[in-house]
Amino acid sequence: MKKTIQLEAIDPIEIYGVGNKILTEFCTYFPHLKVVARGNELMLEGRESDISEFNIRFAELIERRHHKMNLTVYDVEDIFSGGGSGNERFALTGDAVIVHGTDGKPIRARNKTQQELVKAYFDHDLIFAIGPAGTGKTYMAIALAVRALKNREIKRIILTRPAVEAGERLGFLPGDLKEKLDPYLQPLYDALSDMIPSRKLQDFMADGTIQIAPLAYMRGRTLDRACVILDEAQNTNLGQLKMFLTRMGPSAKFIVTGDATQIDLPRREDSGLLAGIRLLDGIKGIATIRFSSEDIVRHPLVTKIVKAFDQKDSSLHAE
Repeated sequence: MKKTIQLEAIDPIEIYGVGNKILTEFCTYFPHLKVVARGNELMLEGRESDISEFNIRFAELIERRHHKMNLTVYDVEDIFSGGGSGNERFALTGDAVIVHGTDGKPIRARNKTQQELVKAYFDHDLIFAIGPAGTGKTYMAIALAVRALKNREIKRIILTRPAVEAGERLGFLPGDLKEKLDPYLQPLYDALSDMIPSRKLQDFMADGTIQIAPLAYMRGRTLDRACVILDEAQNTNLGQLKMFLTRMGPSAKFIVTGDATQIDLPRREDSGLLAGIRLLDGIKGIATIRFSSEDIVRHPLVTKIVKAFDQKDSSLHAE
């Protein structure tokens, strides 16, 4: 039996990969099928059952491309290992549940801006989420990462923060290096413990499935098949931000969160977060989600506190 598959409204290289690398990997799952690629046409020859299965799986690969900036051979592996790429894994909108917490409570976007962050996650590989404390930027990012891990879309979650003091001095804290750094990383542990049972979380951290480390530990690494979250990015300078972003592997999701009003660097002007966003503005595959005080989901007083401090800062700049 022979069949021709026509690729429409998509560049073949986006599906086949450079040098047909992705297509070649895909075809290894059909050893009895002859596949010839000519431009936007795929010509198949073989048993009807193989051609039917090829057609179904290839449609899944194309669907996955619509929700990712780039395909890799790992996407092929996922499709044939049961990870799949059906619409149910991507259609996460409105009040849909992202993941269930350890207490069984569903975790979902709680306002329009959080929904924008969720949508951006599926449409972009690099997302900046900036705004005041209490808007759920980091929490939502971690929820999306945990969901992706459970769905086998990624193999690792990597969470990082710059180890910058908020008025304290790191050297005066008791304990070894890990004990000194843990207070900086505790908010990340807290969010994870809301979504992953304690014993499972310990196992994930022991085998490296989930890694939490200071930003300096990212240097020299290539982070792939992972959701990588940089929290408190307002405390990075431009060079550190560049170092972090250039760790991005071909099949990774990066989320950068920060609050430009809470810079703990000795000189506020050294913060590279807003400068980095301006530099990368307009690049395809990058999204910026901006939260405001109206998006705060903590105690109602937090909204009033943030607004009061914002007004104070505005009056100082006006003087």
